[in-house]
Amino acid sequence: MLTIYNSLAREKQEFVPIDPGHVRMYVCGMTVYDYCHLGHARVMVVFDLVARWLRASGYRLTYVRNITDIDDKIIRRAAENGESIRSLTDRFIAAMNEDAAALGVARPDHEPRATDYVPQMLDIIGALEQNSLAYAAGNSDICYAVRKFPGYGRLSGKSLEDLRAGERVDVVAAKHDPLDFVLWKHARDDEPAEVKWDSPWGPGRPGWHIECSAMSSDLLGPHFDIHGGGQDLQFPHHENEIAQSEGAHGQTFVNYWMHNGFVRVDDEKMSKSLGNFFTIREVLKKYDAEVVRFFILRAHYRSPLNYSDAHLDDARQALTRLYTALKGFPAAAAIDWEEDHARRFRAAMDDDFGTPEAVAVLFDLANELNRTRDAGLAVQLKGLAGILGLLARDPVAFLQAALADDAEGLTAAEIEARIVARVAAKKTKDFAAADRIRDELKTAGIVLEDSAQGTTWRRL
Repeated sequence: MLTIYNSLAREKQEFVPIDPGHVRMYVCGMTVYDYCHLGHARVMVVFDLVARWLRASGYRLTYVRNITDIDDKIIRRAAENGESIRSLTDRFIAAMNEDAAALGVARPDHEPRATDYVPQMLDIIGALEQNSLAYAAGNSDICYAVRKFPGYGRLSGKSLEDLRAGERVDVVAAKHDPLDFVLWKHARDDEPAEVKWDSPWGPGRPGWHIECSAMSSDLLGPHFDIHGGGQDLQFPHHENEIAQSEGAHGQTFVNYWMHNGFVRVDDEKMSKSLGNFFTIREVLKKYDAEVVRFFILRAHYRSPLNYSDAHLDDARQALTRLYTALKGFPAAAAIDWEEDHARRFRAAMDDDFGTPEAVAVLFDLANELNRTRDAGLAVQLKGLAGILGLLARDPVAFLQAALADDAEGLTAAEIEARIVARVAAKKTKDFAAADRIRDELKTAGIVLEDSAQGTTWRRL
């Protein structure tokens, strides 16, 4: 039985899909004006993991992750660059997809762009206006009347008074109440034509929150199973989505709300102002992409994730142990779900996607595999890890892989040549020379492993 921690209920709940056997999931995606950072990496990997486990559990899944391709930051960046908004967003969508693929993240079933769903947004705003939940502000923006929606604040767990006292509220004098938020922004003369759409309220563009209500309801229906995103979106974005969608459609919006924890860097909040802001591309120059994925997954998705070189180095060594255990075994066959390790793995994943315990099962398998060299255990290890998107490569290819930052290091051919020279030295009993070659390679980050079958190597 799968249980999920529901942010709305603030407890783990048994997962029961609305349609038996079919799960509908929506995740808030990226705003595409720059390269994706570590926080984006966590969202992509976490919900890729959720999707993988739902499918491995026998569910049919419809997974939607949106793309925000219109907002203030995008407009400013395009103007700074002297390029069209479409050119800017197309470029960073391509970069996002490259980063996601490197991290082993499968493409969602649908990746809607906000700009393709403006008619659906206008329909929802019209319904809200008809239900007396939307009004024209003094500056001609169309705003949502928060105090007219019963239950606002349920997701964040805050009263209207608490929210007004200092949460992330955009205070604009033209609004009826500081808590009210913009549904439709009236066109400004200094903004380009490509961000202006006709509407019953005059030309303009959508506010941020309305896009997800429109895209999710169009692709998944007005009531669906799971809505996910980063913890920073719980308020105001997700709170406002509930108000919009339920206010327009008159029914429950989402049954299970999932939020992944923040990413911290050396125990500090990641931010550009602190100078500890890293893009995925910067991290992948230093660390193998699978190491980064493993680092993300061995922490529980709701826990804070502390990024540091020490933690990534430890993740690399841990993943190396798993790959080393698989050396010499053929590709995986089907998982035996009745076997003890698989049962424990399933129990961990069914407990709110408990990857720390699931990864611990992988290490138990690796330890036993190293002791017994039982091919059946290798099948289990590779198969279970595959559900997490791990251990899919040939072990030797992983162990010998070089990174972009290793460009000045030894090539595979140079390493093999050193090994041949070491073998020749040992044959002539020049053990001092053989030891010197081993030590030189180790200094260069290359570990030699001798066995009856010969010498193999891996990178540290």
